Amino acid sequence: MDKQLKKLPTGTQTFEIVREMDCVYVDKTKYLVNIIENGRIYFFARPRRFGKSLTLTTLEAMFRGKKELFKGLDAEAWMNRPDFVKYPVIRLSLNKVTTKQGLDLLNASLMKHIWDTASLLNVTVPESSSAGDLFDDLIINLYKKHSEKVVVLIDEYDKPYIDYFDEPEEAEKVRDILANLYVRIKGNDEYLRFVLLTGISKFARLGVFSKLNNLTDISMSNKYATLCGITRDELLQNFSGHLELTAEEMQITKDELVEKMEDIYDGFSFNGKVRLYNPYSTLRFFEDKSFENYWFDSGTSTMIAKYLKNKNLTVEQFRNYPVALDFARNPGEMDSTPPEGFLYQGGFLTLREGITDDFALDYPNKEVLHAMSRLVTQKYLEDRDESWTRCRSDLLRALFSIDCETFVSVLNRLLANIPYTDFDLAARQSISDNAYKLTTQEWLYRSSILAFFQGCGVIVFGELQSSKGRSDIVLSHKGNIWVIEIKVAFKDESPAAKAEEAVRQIFEKNYNKPYPNAICVGLAIDDGARQITEYRMVNGER
Repeated sequence: MDKQLKKLPTGTQTFEIVREMDCVYVDKTKYLVNIIENGRIYFFARPRRFGKSLTLTTLEAMFRGKKELFKGLDAEAWMNRPDFVKYPVIRLSLNKVTTKQGLDLLNASLMKHIWDTASLLNVTVPESSSAGDLFDDLIINLYKKHSEKVVVLIDEYDKPYIDYFDEPEEAEKVRDILANLYVRIKGNDEYLRFVLLTGISKFARLGVFSKLNNLTDISMSNKYATLCGITRDELLQNFSGHLELTAEEMQITKDELVEKMEDIYDGFSFNGKVRLYNPYSTLRFFEDKSFENYWFDSGTSTMIAKYLKNKNLTVEQFRNYPVALDFARNPGEMDSTPPEGFLYQGGFLTLREGITDDFALDYPNKEVLHAMSRLVTQKYLEDRDESWTRCRSDLLRALFSIDCETFVSVLNRLLANIPYTDFDLAARQSISDNAYKLTTQEWLYRSSILAFFQGCGVIVFGELQSSKGRSDIVLSHKGNIWVIEIKVAFKDESPAAKAEEAVRQIFEKNYNKPYPNAICVGLAIDDGARQITEYRMVNGER
């Protein structure tokens, strides 16, 4: 392509920089005008790396009257109206505050952040030992300096609290520090023009929602469902040149590229209806032109790996997980909410329209599903000093060369490392939620193997519907399609007979019909040994 493409704002969270560098900008300013015109004190929750900081810096530029930055955007007319008024803005970003090094340092860091903000605004605030008192003085003195009401924008208001989610006693002390800060918003109501707090969830105990009874939570509003994130239409409109260039380099059509991107990076939803691409992953993909797990690897893996291990969680237990509207709006405190609440707030699960309940939870896309699957199975293996990398490499070689013996050997290494008794509760829950006709052991074997495949990054489907039933697993790698049926031989049952039954079922129920020359494999797991002791493989039609 000869056409000069606009720069990608990868890693840039400041609206002014994005516009001055003439980067791609997905215009969301019509929503911001609407928010400003129809309310005054707001809260907005979204997962990390979803554009909250860019939203706040855009609002900051709007209130400060930086009209030159809005040429050609929806907010241009609003900013050029005759009665437009500039307002002084306090923008705090609590992801800049030092945490996990003691509460004294956290408090000192928070105070320094307020002092630094005051310095940038050329406002003098007196010495104090309380971040709340400093915040008070900053609001009042800024109001006096400009003789205009003040705009307060607080980004990641819950970040210090979340950092202590696994230390309940310390988290309570952090809560007190933050509550002392946020309560000052109500105390200074007469000096405030507009307030917006962002974070990943609504934590009642931080004192924001009990004290600010006039606060409007727009997190699940249909009107603002696309305020952050990229819709399919926005992707096609704003990234057309990048799509064409990337498709050309990957030697696929533009439509094929969009379909694959949708599968991997789309799917986040905050009202159960509209689906959104993750902005960070989308930008990173266009930069690298490689389908990788960008969002997950940008800072969440350590925290979530620890959580999954401590809670004995599986991947499959959260597929199509039914939840009520009250849960979707208020999933609870992060340190006490059930696992589905924790994963939902962190962005690892997202909303879908429910069937029996108001909503269902599920993984947004393959990027998140595969990363979660890898963490779970990696934990199994590394807890027993088995190498995840070696197992993955051996599996991929076996799939490519159609080496069923090695394929089974790798799965047995996985099965040998799973502490099944730890996951009985998860199995029973998932079987009940999905009305599966399985024992807990059957579900655990199948879901563990499926998670391993997902974590290895192969194209894989579980419970894929055919005309006569559902196959356990269908996977694709380097042009080879494997159709896999799993049977468990319990006490006094023959593994050999179970393997025959499994492969026979593939053909009787036409699981292989959509895939000419599929490799059909029946696996029999001896429940006593917790190993695949028999298998049958048939290439193509039987």
